[in-house]
Amino acid sequence: MNALSLFHCLRNPVFARLYTAQTVSLLGDALTWVGLALLAFELVGKNSAVVLSGALTLRVTAFVLLSPLAGAIADRLDRKRIMVTTHLARMLLVGLLPFVTAVWQVYLLIFALNLFNAFFTPTYKATIPQVTGQNDYPQAIALSSVTYQLLSVLGPGFAGAVAAFIGARQIFFLDALSFVVAAILIFSLPGQLRVDSSQPSVRTTGRTWQDIKAGTTRLFVDAPIRYALLMQLVASIAGAQILVNTIGYVQGTLKLGEVQYGWVMAAFGIGAAISAVVVGALNRRLALTSLIPIGAVSISLALMPANFVDLAVLMMLWAVAGAGQNLVDLPTQTLIADRIPRTIQGRVYGAHFAWSHLWWAISYPLAGWLGSHLGDRSFLYGSLVSLAMLAVVQVTVAPQLRDREHIHYPTWHEHEHIHDEHHQHDHELGILTGEPHTHLHEHTTILYHSHPDLIDLHHRHHY
Repeated sequence: MNALSLFHCLRNPVFARLYTAQTVSLLGDALTWVGLALLAFELVGKNSAVVLSGALTLRVTAFVLLSPLAGAIADRLDRKRIMVTTHLARMLLVGLLPFVTAVWQVYLLIFALNLFNAFFTPTYKATIPQVTGQNDYPQAIALSSVTYQLLSVLGPGFAGAVAAFIGARQIFFLDALSFVVAAILIFSLPGQLRVDSSQPSVRTTGRTWQDIKAGTTRLFVDAPIRYALLMQLVASIAGAQILVNTIGYVQGTLKLGEVQYGWVMAAFGIGAAISAVVVGALNRRLALTSLIPIGAVSISLALMPANFVDLAVLMMLWAVAGAGQNLVDLPTQTLIADRIPRTIQGRVYGAHFAWSHLWWAISYPLAGWLGSHLGDRSFLYGSLVSLAMLAVVQVTVAPQLRDREHIHYPTWHEHEHIHDEHHQHDHELGILTGEPHTHLHEHTTILYHSHPDLIDLHHRHHY
């Protein structure tokens, strides 16, 4: 296993430019949320948490409502144009934030900002397999995840330092500049990024609605993808406990400060980043559906003792939880790239983005209720709820052993041929051509798929 294999996908110049644009955009997102926290405190003081929670709720709402539509549009329009347009729109909206004077203006701009984010993210995810090809997209998806996780840890610190240097409101101008840079990088990609240039760019409302429904339908009719999506609900129940209730435990129960809270959350992000590196380096050595339950169990069990430990142990537990979170999320994205035809991947990624955020919209209130009513046992009970849901999913929707996904690797063997009306082929000079005669025959790689098991010459695999 070589961790450096994760970076092989950057040899593709198109993906390298797209990945750079994503990295710049993620830095812009860090600037947005740090600047928003400072702006909320400036506007309402100690009630800033209410403003931030409202903004996060609007963010998830925008994703759930519009991501399926965004995915459908990404399957029939130039994806490059969509990504450039969304970046420029976000640049304009972020550029207005320094001038707000009321909370309702913050809500309006944040909701509009995430409407365009809802169009960008599924389009970007669907574009990765399109520009990297079959061999490199698992590593490309993993590298994108690593970058997201690391910047979620390092980005706020960078943004805070910038804000201290140039000011809370001025940070949004730098934020807007980051979106311009990302838009230029995407615009410079060669040609168009359409999955099927023969598709008509204008369709009826009814057809668009059918495309949206098709995205969700494909999520739930494909057994491994359905299993992975429901396991994301399990992971979100546990993950919401971490995001919502860690601050109360660190500062309320352990009586520590903001610095220690930052260490704990950094451990969660670093654990997620490390697991993404490992998944990318494994390069299909393990079936994706075998990684997902490992991740769900890891994040659920990591919560169980968390109400009874000190800072050092909590950091270790949260690193395990972060790794578990990504072991659920990352294979799900790769399964979609593996199992869904490229011409409809956009609408499936869009539907997945909406459903996975709907899980968080359910899990956040649950975490808040547990934190407020069972504060000294919130992680324990959150773990039990997560494990109960995991058991239900595992028993009811886990892919059956006989239908388990696997890969057929290239194999060579000989078998007899005859020349008849269905089998006409040429022979090199000197090769015997009597009837029947033998040929070497190759079975090429077939990616993850499932069918009832049959142990024969072509099906020698184990689970």
